[in-house]
Amino acid sequence: MAIGVDSGYSGTAFTGSNWSPVIYSKQAQIALRKAAVTNAITNNSYFGEIANQGDVVRIQKEPDVTVNALERKTEITVQDLANDDFSLVIDKANYFAFKMDDIEDQFASVDYVTLAADRAAYKMADAMDADVLSYLTGHTTAGAFITSSSGDAQSNLTGGDITGEYITANHLSATDFGQLGTADGQSTPVNYAAGDSIPLAPRLPGATALSDLTVSPLTVVARMARQMDVANVDARGRWMVVDPVFIEMLKDEDSRLLNADFGGSGLQNGLVLNNLHGFRVYVSNNLPAKGTGAGTSGTNAQDTNYGVIVAGQEEAVASAEQINKVENYRDPDSFSDIVRGMHLYGRKILRPEALVTARYNAA
Repeated sequence: MAIGVDSGYSGTAFTGSNWSPVIYSKQAQIALRKAAVTNAITNNSYFGEIANQGDVVRIQKEPDVTVNALERKTEITVQDLANDDFSLVIDKANYFAFKMDDIEDQFASVDYVTLAADRAAYKMADAMDADVLSYLTGHTTAGAFITSSSGDAQSNLTGGDITGEYITANHLSATDFGQLGTADGQSTPVNYAAGDSIPLAPRLPGATALSDLTVSPLTVVARMARQMDVANVDARGRWMVVDPVFIEMLKDEDSRLLNADFGGSGLQNGLVLNNLHGFRVYVSNNLPAKGTGAGTSGTNAQDTNYGVIVAGQEEAVASAEQINKVENYRDPDSFSDIVRGMHLYGRKILRPEALVTARYNAA
């Protein structure tokens, strides 16, 4: 424990002479951390030599090879391989800067500089995590569709099949589930529009059927898997990122597919389930949401309050990052040490057909 002074010490000067022993703990309160999942779900093999914002990492495309029918006494055609590539631009940067006064440093009972640097590193990782999750879901953090493109779109689709870098059909909403309709005893069906959130409810133990007005969480997971299967997306390395509301409904789901020890050895880097319909399942609080989010219940045909979940494959998105230019220097205007650092990163969708999102709310 350390001995400090009372309010006679104010800011950078001693303003009084009334000293009293105040006990300060040497244990600092550490803020709670969210788990970051970006590095676990994106391909980060393209780091290259990142030095400054605006640097470019060149990614080579896999060449396409044509297979021809072979006939007797027919000359074969030799194909030239294309060496196409595209760019992952390091166009995102965050920084931190703080200073520690010499007098405060002298009287501090804990190493505030180390604590602050650790907190800054976490906050920059968290900011990148939220930005990359927003980007790969095709939704802003406020839940609106992203219609722009970060560089050239990598989809071969044209027209109404693609919006920005995203395949429109892979943005699942209520209209993608035909079983939604008129509930028992109702004469007027719910009129769903494109973009309306999917009303979700778990199938509880003992239930034989779901309401006509809801879809089960596992039904959404299965549809995401089907979208990828149809697009010939590799079954290996598939992942899914969901929010706490969705994971709670999965835990409530009456399904023998879920292990009784759902969380395994506990939350590790956001991973909560190793295999659900072929997906590794991560939970994150950094996913986009609109209004009051996915936990808003009792509203079915709406696009006001919902959460966004996303499924993908490990080759779907590339990311590259570098903590750069961490430095200490003296503040010319005070007796303080300044610590500052910069975090550079970029992200690029490589295979948009391997990304499927769903808007939903708890019904």
